[in-house]
Amino acid sequence: MKKTLFLALSASLALGAWAEEKADSTNFVFTDINTVKTTSVKDQNKSGTCWSFCATSFVEDEIMRQGGDSLDLSEMFTVRHCYSDKADRFVRMYGECNFAGGGSALDVPYVWKKYGAVPEEVYSGLNYGEDKHVHAELDALLSGYVKTVADKPNKKVSTAWKKGFDGILDAYLGEVPETFTYKGKTYTPQSFAASLPFNADDYVAITSFTHHPFYEEFMLEIPDNWLYEKYYNVPMEEMQAVVDNAIENGYPVAWAADVSEKGFKWRKGVALMPKGKDTGDMDGTELSKWVTLSDTDRANKKYDFYGPVPEEEITQELRQQWFDNQETTDDHGMEIVGIATDQDGNRYYKVKNSWDTNQIYGGYIYVSMPYFLAKTLDIYVHKDALPQELAVKMLGKSVKNNKK
Repeated sequence: MKKTLFLALSASLALGAWAEEKADSTNFVFTDINTVKTTSVKDQNKSGTCWSFCATSFVEDEIMRQGGDSLDLSEMFTVRHCYSDKADRFVRMYGECNFAGGGSALDVPYVWKKYGAVPEEVYSGLNYGEDKHVHAELDALLSGYVKTVADKPNKKVSTAWKKGFDGILDAYLGEVPETFTYKGKTYTPQSFAASLPFNADDYVAITSFTHHPFYEEFMLEIPDNWLYEKYYNVPMEEMQAVVDNAIENGYPVAWAADVSEKGFKWRKGVALMPKGKDTGDMDGTELSKWVTLSDTDRANKKYDFYGPVPEEEITQELRQQWFDNQETTDDHGMEIVGIATDQDGNRYYKVKNSWDTNQIYGGYIYVSMPYFLAKTLDIYVHKDALPQELAVKMLGKSVKNNKK
């Protein structure tokens, strides 16, 4: 997701697994049709770590789905290891690759398999005088450090640079514990991860673009895919069918998307693609995405919607066009936890965000199907959540589709 710093929002809401109606001053009435059990909404605050928050929430929910406890896992444990490994790669590639605080949902299973996991209470990543995550100084220090090393002012890379880099991480985020005690048991990060019902090999990443063949894997060309991970490529309708099948059978879905569209109204709790929209994205800061009505919107009333409005018909060609001309960007990671309808019968995904909870739906937003089809970068889901026909096309075998 983009390496932007996010403003904090605050309050609290737990998601129920029952149908629920909500009416509000925006003239939307949403009815939750299907929801999955999920942990509480978290706050990434002023850090570009949405990728870790969304995928960590996803892992927490998958653990619950498979009979485990409701846990609060550390996002910053993952972030700290990714910073360190990104720095190694950056220096080894002579500074000719991306280095920033952003990342992909697939970074979380990467760290899970290589380094393990720890609870939030063991590693909060707040070792620098802040109550919430504020990464501007840290990001600037780390970026400047690795760029200096890659420039080789001594004509070669020293043997001390990595120790110095990790020292910055230790100072700001805290030293990674070799062992820790949790609920009366002693663990290493690796043994703690092994004790939980989450197997990173059981999950697949899916996208939908026409510049690569369908039903094959390819490396998604976005800056924050620093691990060069591969994604299965399917038509957009089948990508949507995966999400539908997942939610209907009790599986959560990690979701990467572009939220810079004028129709993404965070404070209103809804994301739409109004018909006849100007395809240009908003200029400005992250805050411009969250206000109820931005200055840009005031000048263009078609984005000042109150209640359902006609939306764009999204085609595979239009979706590809917006990706190719970079109107659809590698922007933000969230988690899809439900399916809902509005008062006109239009379908939405209920999406859990990591921008705290002082927003109309306590940290959740309802995303229309046209918005999902147009602005999804990729999804991440358990293999057993795939529709059977697609599972055979992608994996060469059927899956369980067990509802849990």
